[in-house]
Amino acid sequence: MPSKIHPSKRRSWLKNCLYWFCIILLGILLAIVSRVFFFATFVIPTPSMEPAIIPGDKIIVYKMIPGPRIIRNFFSLHKGEKPDITRLKGTRAVRRNDVLIFNFPYSDWNRLEIDMNVFYAKRCIAIPGDTFFIENGIYKVKNKAMELGNITRQMELSKKADSEFSAELFNCFPQHTENYRWTMKNFGPLYVPKEKDTISIDTLNYVLYKKLIEYETGQTVTFDNGVVYLDSQVLNRYTFRQNYYFMAGDYIFDSKDSRYWGLLPEDHIVGKVAFVLQSKNKKTGKRRWERFFKTIH
Repeated sequence: MPSKIHPSKRRSWLKNCLYWFCIILLGILLAIVSRVFFFATFVIPTPSMEPAIIPGDKIIVYKMIPGPRIIRNFFSLHKGEKPDITRLKGTRAVRRNDVLIFNFPYSDWNRLEIDMNVFYAKRCIAIPGDTFFIENGIYKVKNKAMELGNITRQMELSKKADSEFSAELFNCFPQHTENYRWTMKNFGPLYVPKEKDTISIDTLNYVLYKKLIEYETGQTVTFDNGVVYLDSQVLNRYTFRQNYYFMAGDYIFDSKDSRYWGLLPEDHIVGKVAFVLQSKNKKTGKRRWERFFKTIH
């Protein structure tokens, strides 16, 4: 006759299964919570942030600076809808010189948008409320005496002749305008708006904020016969709905950053780069053990 499983052993087996099921489920939930609210990982593909982070670095990003993003319409993004983003309270605001991961804002150069599939790593040079400028290659914020970004590379730039650069690299935002002939060596001053800032819009500065206003409102900014319009309404003043930042790569000779595409909206920011988890040379495949757990400043 076949042996029977004693009821007490069956209960013990079921308890063990339930125990391990709960442990696995809890682990999965903790991983999801950690991923959504606290940490993310990215692998760096380009040299634009050398030497702080280099190609092949796998970095840990801390989302609590400036706070985790919640996308309310996440399951509708495949339909081409603009992400509806709410940011939860973080541990602190973004500071100058923080290295951030963010969604690239210009998959289409004619308008600002948020590309949820493309991420950039850059250093925050100017925060909301700052007036940023570049003077002979050196990054500066009005009334703030501090080094911003990679000062060594900026000093190298200041010593180079303008003729050493191609026009595409040398000329900066907002390109192709008569009134703003800004370059990678002399740029600004550019005011960086903060949430609830109201600024006057005129026939000169509208080109600096045009795409930001269009992004926030979903309307079109135009200039006609000496007048600036937001759709059909005359635009003399505008109150910004969120914070903006000026971002730049440490390797300033090869970095597609705010010098070329303008200011970054806060809703694009994923978080602050905390440290390098591991690193691998992309050419040789060898591990760079000296970079494991390297803190990013």
